[in-house]
Amino acid sequence: MDKTTATTTLPISGMSCASCATRVEQKLAGLPKVQQAAVNLATAKATVTGSVPVQELVEAVEAAGYAVATATETFTVQGLSCASCVSRTEKALAALPGVNAAEVNLANLTATVRFIPGVVSFEAMRDAVNRSGYQLARIGGDAEPEDVAEQEREREHRDILRRLRLGAVLVAACFVLVHWHHLGLDALATLSDNHNHWLQFLLIAPVQLWVGWHFHKSALATARHGAANMHTLVTVGTFSAFLYSLLVLLAPQLFVAPGVAAEVYFDTSGAIIVLILLGRFLELRAKGRTSQAIRKLMGLAPKTARVIRDGEERDIPLAEVAVGDHVVVRPGEKIPVDGVILEGQSTLDESLLTGESIPVARGAGDTVIGGALNKSGAFTFEAAKVGRETALARIVDMVQQAQGAKPPIARLADKIAAVFVPVVMGVAAVTFVVWWLFGPQPALTYALLNFVSVLIIACPCALGLATPTSIMVGTGKGAERGVLIRGGEALESAHKLDVVVFDKTGTLTRGEPHMTDWSGGREHLALIASAEARSEHPIAEAIVAHAREQGLKLSDPETFDGVAGLGIKARVAGHDVVVGTRRLMAQSGVALEETTLATLEALEQEGKSAMLAAVDGQLAGVLAVADVVKPESREAIDRLRALGVEVALLTGDNQRTAQAIAAQLGIERVLAEVLPANKFEEIQRLQEAGKRVAMVGDGVNDAPALARADVGMAIGAGADVAMEAADITLMSGDPRGVATAIQLSRATMANIKQNLFWAFAYNIVLIPLAAGVWFPLFGVLLSPIFAAAAMGLSSVTVVSNALRLRHAKLQ
Repeated sequence: MDKTTATTTLPISGMSCASCATRVEQKLAGLPKVQQAAVNLATAKATVTGSVPVQELVEAVEAAGYAVATATETFTVQGLSCASCVSRTEKALAALPGVNAAEVNLANLTATVRFIPGVVSFEAMRDAVNRSGYQLARIGGDAEPEDVAEQEREREHRDILRRLRLGAVLVAACFVLVHWHHLGLDALATLSDNHNHWLQFLLIAPVQLWVGWHFHKSALATARHGAANMHTLVTVGTFSAFLYSLLVLLAPQLFVAPGVAAEVYFDTSGAIIVLILLGRFLELRAKGRTSQAIRKLMGLAPKTARVIRDGEERDIPLAEVAVGDHVVVRPGEKIPVDGVILEGQSTLDESLLTGESIPVARGAGDTVIGGALNKSGAFTFEAAKVGRETALARIVDMVQQAQGAKPPIARLADKIAAVFVPVVMGVAAVTFVVWWLFGPQPALTYALLNFVSVLIIACPCALGLATPTSIMVGTGKGAERGVLIRGGEALESAHKLDVVVFDKTGTLTRGEPHMTDWSGGREHLALIASAEARSEHPIAEAIVAHAREQGLKLSDPETFDGVAGLGIKARVAGHDVVVGTRRLMAQSGVALEETTLATLEALEQEGKSAMLAAVDGQLAGVLAVADVVKPESREAIDRLRALGVEVALLTGDNQRTAQAIAAQLGIERVLAEVLPANKFEEIQRLQEAGKRVAMVGDGVNDAPALARADVGMAIGAGADVAMEAADITLMSGDPRGVATAIQLSRATMANIKQNLFWAFAYNIVLIPLAAGVWFPLFGVLLSPIFAAAAMGLSSVTVVSNALRLRHAKLQ
């Protein structure tokens, strides 16, 4: 067998019969250089032998109308320090056969990889990253990526603080030596320049070799693999100043220019390391605050649950709760998992899950969400979803997925980061040569200091942090408001939407019929509701529910007859009751006046289902049932209009009903009588007209339209399939969340652009300054110490600017 020949096993999704397997097999076998292809329908796998790249095999399967199943896993990455590290790690992972996509996040030190199981292993990914100079590790047990990232931050925080304290003391002592004569300390002890310089060396050597080891270790690791990162710049810059100073001590005659004595720059070397460590320390503290929202979510679930087993209440670890367990919750406790209340009632605070600040009442038969806080009464519920299936776990997963994603705008920073460090080192080398050859005396000293300044001032950190920190804070802010953003593309697309299309039922309306009008008395309403109690029609249920809300006492009908398409006839408490259409009234001999017919038509013009009711042959009144508009829907539309976004209503209802609802809400564009299968085409039609479209829906039949839209938004109270197809989920079911999502997107994108502007502007302006470009005109040079301070400040500025998003005003 040829050494390039390999056997690849691909998991195939979408096959349902033998002909499916045959079709895939033929497509694969037809590829050049494929020696053998076999598809097993039972295991849903294709085994291919040949020398064909995995991507070509995947494309062949897709061309056959099926898909290669993929998995997505998040790992931790150690050793990352800047945007060039991110770029190098992503390239190492993406180059592996079987890896479809890899996104590395500098802000939380994670790598999210989408890959084909069985084609590429974790060991292969780990080795590829290790060869790049970094360390990839799996997240063990029940640990969350954010927990692991926080632990790594705390470990690095402690290490840096320990080194920073020693470094600060030694550098301060060195500065005293540098200014020994100026401070008048000769009165205490007379130091010759040679003795002074050797003491500086003894103070700074530990700073250079131990305090700065954090940078040197990373630089050496990447250098072994022919790469460079931000730490390379720091290491080369500080060692240049340190070794130059040491050579001055050992062989001063080599550096003496006419009339100028050679100087040492131990203080510069040490101060650079201490200042950059200080910047890193402040950056870590600021970055720790970017993920506060997700840590709040992760802390919602209690560690234990009180379940009833063998007739006794037991406190067990949360991980041991099983579906079907009866769980007891007392006042002031958090609900451990999702379920349905069996007995008892209470009010629950679900604000951190849904963004809805008002506690909600829950009783027998109602659903409860794990992580909600029980405010008052005690109750028992049956566990329905546990572990990773709970709403809270899904929310955390979605937020983590969004925080690890990159919007398209980040690609520019990635491209620049990939070449940033080599370019900076090239600029530094040119700076050194130019100053050495053409600079004033002492030329070598000027060349060295400007060389070090260029290396130190350059900041790939700011580029690497500009996008992920804003996304982490922005998506966290959204999660606090019940707006879950699935990925970076949705976050970027939402800020430039032209049209928001709302599905009507369950989105702008309550999704179930309610009795809205009744022109008769309470006694007759009690009789009518009693008659309707025998019917299973949704309109009947709405009438009965309304009567019970009014506190009316219902009786069992003595007789009941449903008249197909017309209404019902019944005898209740000795009275003959008829409810239905004009035709049924005519058949029953009930006389109707003109005013009654006018009322009936007016209600129908409003899009309501209007009916007539008679008791003992006399008209008792006119009633109407409708799917009523949510109280907050009008405000949701007004907010979108204020943002300059057009609103459209999409519904399968008839034109008259749709127009009536649209008139209540102030919506001008109405897409009525649209079959579920045609919603996709309506969204596509708007897009073909040049509109960027968001679709908001809650039902199973909305999923294709949600997926087709530029941004799909699902109402959280709706179907799971709609939430899976959507880019953004509104957990509270409040349509006002659409405007909040758009505002959040605009605020986050503005923040990212600010960060990228400052990161680019910083480097564009200060690198030439550090290189001495302005010296011939203005006599201005930048000290390497100030360069180090500015470099550390740039990263802190970017992270701090991202943190401002936490205080963004959203409606």
